[in-house]
Amino acid sequence: MTDLFAPLQSLKQGDWFKLICGASFQHLSAVRSLTLAYTLAGADCIDVAADPAVIAAAQAALLVARTLARDAQKRGFDYKGNSPFLMVSLNDGEDPHFRKAEFNPTECPTDCLRPCERICPAQAIIFNNKKEDFSGVVSEKCYGCGRCLPICPYGIIYTSSYVTTPGAIAPLIMSTGVDAVEIHTQVGRLAEFQRLWQAISPWADQLKVLAISCPDGDGMTDYLKAIYDLIAPLKSALIWQTDGRPMSGDIGDGTTIAAVKLGQKVLAAKLPGYVQLAGGTNSYTVAKLKAMGLLNDFRLPILDFGLEDANPQSEIQNCSTERSCRSPKSKIAGIAYGSYARVLLSPILEQLENKEVSNTNIKATVRLEEDDGLLWQAVELAYSLVSQIKSQQER
Repeated sequence: MTDLFAPLQSLKQGDWFKLICGASFQHLSAVRSLTLAYTLAGADCIDVAADPAVIAAAQAALLVARTLARDAQKRGFDYKGNSPFLMVSLNDGEDPHFRKAEFNPTECPTDCLRPCERICPAQAIIFNNKKEDFSGVVSEKCYGCGRCLPICPYGIIYTSSYVTTPGAIAPLIMSTGVDAVEIHTQVGRLAEFQRLWQAISPWADQLKVLAISCPDGDGMTDYLKAIYDLIAPLKSALIWQTDGRPMSGDIGDGTTIAAVKLGQKVLAAKLPGYVQLAGGTNSYTVAKLKAMGLLNDFRLPILDFGLEDANPQSEIQNCSTERSCRSPKSKIAGIAYGSYARVLLSPILEQLENKEVSNTNIKATVRLEEDDGLLWQAVELAYSLVSQIKSQQER
């Protein structure tokens, strides 16, 4: 028997794991494969673009995962058929997560060394693709990291951004069976946030989780408090996502420090809800949180568990007593992994794409579950990341 609210339990326990597919990432086969692998590895939430086709691809993977639950358990994974929450990302203004790189390849000098192609973590920039006679940015693969912009020696790469249209998108998203919404905002955009929230609020009671993602800035904690005043009272669980250094987790271990520091800042604000890291998270993040005492240690008895409170007040305590040191209220509730989680599985996704090319003259998508070897390799890789925070809990 499955527990439909198991992800909420993970939030309360402090071992919540979210996969970020990307707010503007629309490569359907990759979204499907990433969702399947990380679901079988034990993820609590899958965050995807607010695009009906992307949502459908993720939902298809969740259905497949249920059929593989018993096989996953036999192989030593903890997945028991519980579907992670499906979350969609919206924005109230210009945001790097909601953009695509673009350039005209005919403007590229023939002797250019093409550093943009090498630096792109999504392999979205290609030249002289023989199969489709294409050069440039594969739009559905680009997720807006922006690394190609400063490295272009001729400065011809630019970005195209978009902002969520509240009236059009909110009813569509709420009617497709999503469990959660994440709103990307920035300090100083309270009026814009309010307009978006007014469009969403008629459906807000259907949500299991609302997440607010905001980068650091002057007056950030006051801004988040103003947002809370706007959305309260709230029936769903509330997550404050600390976007430390957006879309940078695959660059190196040091990027996680910005996310941790911002997490501490939001914890200190004592806002109702849960604090979850993002923006630069990677394999170093759990170790850093452990070293700083910001994760619950499930080897010890936990007092003041606060399960009766849907949105416990986040607060830094002085740890003067054993009770306060282990209170979940003073801890990070979870971690979201984006670019690092995707790049971790990129060798598997690349092999699937190559199979698609070599299988037939007719373009046909090879699905991850159709290749047993690649499937469980992908799950094993995903589990190597998921288990870092899940191992905090004694099973």
